[in-house]
Amino acid sequence: MIKYDSIIIGGSINSLAAAAFLSKKGEKVLLIAPNDTLGGLLQTNKFAPGFTCNMMYDHINWINPRIIKNLNLEKYGVKLEIFDIPRIALDRKNKHILFNSDPNKTAESISIHSKNDASKWLDFSNHIQKLTNFLDPVYNSVPPKISSLGIKDIIALKGMVYPLKNYGTKGLVETIRTLPMMMPEFLDEWFESTLLRGSLSTSGISHITQGPYSAATMLNFLHQHMYSNGTIHNTMFIKNGPSTLIDVCAKIAHTLGVEIKTGCKIEYIDCKDSICKGISLENGNSYSGSKIISSLDPTHTFMKLIGNQHLPPSLRTQIENIKYRGTVARVHFGLHSLPGIQGVSKEQMQSIFSISPSINYLERAYDDCKYGKISKEPYIEFSFPTICNPAFAKAGKHVLSATVQYVPYHLKNEDWNENVKNNIIQTVKEIIEKYIPKFSSYIENTAITTPIDLENSFGITEGNINNGEMTLDQFFFMRPTISTAQYHTPIQNLYLCGPGTHPGGGNHLTDVENLLKIIK
Repeated sequence: MIKYDSIIIGGSINSLAAAAFLSKKGEKVLLIAPNDTLGGLLQTNKFAPGFTCNMMYDHINWINPRIIKNLNLEKYGVKLEIFDIPRIALDRKNKHILFNSDPNKTAESISIHSKNDASKWLDFSNHIQKLTNFLDPVYNSVPPKISSLGIKDIIALKGMVYPLKNYGTKGLVETIRTLPMMMPEFLDEWFESTLLRGSLSTSGISHITQGPYSAATMLNFLHQHMYSNGTIHNTMFIKNGPSTLIDVCAKIAHTLGVEIKTGCKIEYIDCKDSICKGISLENGNSYSGSKIISSLDPTHTFMKLIGNQHLPPSLRTQIENIKYRGTVARVHFGLHSLPGIQGVSKEQMQSIFSISPSINYLERAYDDCKYGKISKEPYIEFSFPTICNPAFAKAGKHVLSATVQYVPYHLKNEDWNENVKNNIIQTVKEIIEKYIPKFSSYIENTAITTPIDLENSFGITEGNINNGEMTLDQFFFMRPTISTAQYHTPIQNLYLCGPGTHPGGGNHLTDVENLLKIIK
């Protein structure tokens, strides 16, 4: 049996980055990917003849700049593009709010709805930058072990005091005050425009099963704006699509000597007497490793690959209490041509569009979800990925990809079937048609991916793309659980990486360097 220094489970971006870093340190690394294709939710998918889409992400909000530098991503061909107008909040009367990388231009667009709000925009942007600057050291620190907090842990958190030099204790107090706030509670201090408040609140509810009136949605808002330099609704597009990031990381890993095996279903992690020694595949092959590192979600890792019988009772209880509750669906439309949106120029069509007319609209959408129902008027965010990546469709044709919330994993008194999926597609078509007249007439093909599909295809528990909800009780030293928040686990030689660990939420890669701080 071949022995490796590290065996990494999963073919996601975090797996590839961790493999590259460990191999760079001189380790012999094996990466095992259950699916035939690397990339997880960053991969592309041909959903109909002549039409390709991004599986889940058409853009990313941020990547930790330290990762970009340390992996030389730009040198290997990752080109991040930031457009002047990354996001447009659509208005039924065509008085859209155009969020610009220049805050002064954003203020001009807001002034159509409220001159008072426009006058506050620059201060608001600076305020958000200040709050995220206080979180930056938190995001780049290994969470302390609260149960045995010692002087060594306190010293490790010294970076958290650096923002005090620029903002003082008042800034720290303001950050602590803000994190548990709900979106309208925070926005009441700033803005009156219904559309502006609705659009900003989408960052607070992004990919979680909570409405804007839920406590601590401001935490998620700030999470979405890390490393944005105060640009609200910051959006980065990867040239040639997000899957390029996977291709580049795989190339880097190969170059550094990582052995990658795809299409390998893992039967179990070899664990005896709370010590991991290797993995066994469904095809009968086994591999031993000094360290086993899983980028799969915690429930999949512990409950399916380790098994209940090998878990300490306290850990099992903590894992069972992790909230997943996937609530995001993706709907893709193959179009015979690019439709127009009144009030939006052709050059602005590369933006991300949001249908979020008010905070109350978003809360009503969440109300349906609370009772196991698919939202009748969901929050929809959509874009045309073919504008940036023409190869996604034949000449002249286009793809509209929509992210739909709320579509609950757990349906009440109903099972997932094709009829349910078709109803979601119809709902999305009807809502988009309110903003794009005769939208249905453009459609040639459709496809949908629901939370249940994400679980079945990628092994993501309850279809939660963050591998655990981004809520205050699942943040920092509580993510994914108190006993596993430091990336190592109560099971010897078993480590975690991926969005289920701190700081979580999306494909941001920040946890990889934190992981390396504690791996021996």
